[in-house]
Amino acid sequence: MDDKVNIRKAHSGDTLAMAGLLSELFTIEDDFAIDQQKQLHALYLLLQDADATLLVAEISGCVIGMVSMQGLISTAIGAKVGLIEDMIVTAPFRGQGVGRLLLSAMIEESERLGYRRLSLGADRRNDSALAFYRTFGFETSNMGLMYRIIE
Repeated sequence: MDDKVNIRKAHSGDTLAMAGLLSELFTIEDDFAIDQQKQLHALYLLLQDADATLLVAEISGCVIGMVSMQGLISTAIGAKVGLIEDMIVTAPFRGQGVGRLLLSAMIEESERLGYRRLSLGADRRNDSALAFYRTFGFETSNMGLMYRIIE
């Protein structure tokens, strides 16, 4: 990759680009539906949340990837932990190390925050994503991710 990738904290001016990345992510994951208004609202909430971190990867001022993390308290660990969500690099830049830079930066941020564990959810059918996360020491848990929509 010729251009330098810059990893930085996201700001409100990044929300449209991040919503576009979320649309790309949600086409990969069957569990989620693309709804730009919901995604924009969620991004706004995350940017306002002191226990949330949003990082973006950019090249020449163009956002090409993102990752989000929220802080939680684990009774099993007895400490604060991080939940990583929404890790995506736009298709033209995949396989070029951008995801590695993003996740490394988020792991560093979690260490800075004193988190004792990181968790993430990944589509069980996305073998390349699972292999990628394993290179960072993530292990498959026997705890299955379940959710219930409350309307």
